[in-house]
Amino acid sequence: MKRDDFVRLLDEKLKLIRTEYGLTQDKMAVVLGISKKTLVEIEKSRKSLGWTNAVAVSTIFSNSTVLRDAIGGDISDIVVALAFQDVEVDYPKTWGGRVWWDTVYQERGYRIQQNLFTQHYRLLDGEDRRVYASFNIEDIRGILIEMIGEHPQTQTKEKVDS
Repeated sequence: MKRDDFVRLLDEKLKLIRTEYGLTQDKMAVVLGISKKTLVEIEKSRKSLGWTNAVAVSTIFSNSTVLRDAIGGDISDIVVALAFQDVEVDYPKTWGGRVWWDTVYQERGYRIQQNLFTQHYRLLDGEDRRVYASFNIEDIRGILIEMIGEHPQTQTKEKVDS
């Protein structure tokens, strides 16, 4: 998933989110800080939220079942992965990926996980802190190699299952 895909997804789900929260178009426009006309245009696929407004919608409506089902869990994970795609950052502790995540590799307390819905990856340390997130598993492997000082095995799924 790329930023454009994320924005398109939020554009498509906006009306469902509004309905889920029982908001009229007038009230939703106030909540988002946009005009009703703009909201109507977005709901009719004539305009787009854009990255900034898509992030605002995902933050304001982070508890939306519609969003959680579309993304596969915590919406902030995907926003963070997209926002910091080319930036190194210290991430806070996660819940460890007990839902919506598949551990594809683990070594020396580190785990590479893939989100079941968005397919993005993250590298967690032994305390479930996100070390890195990316849509490219090779980026994640590169970070892991730097951290453990050797090349992880290429057949990742078998390593986890054994």
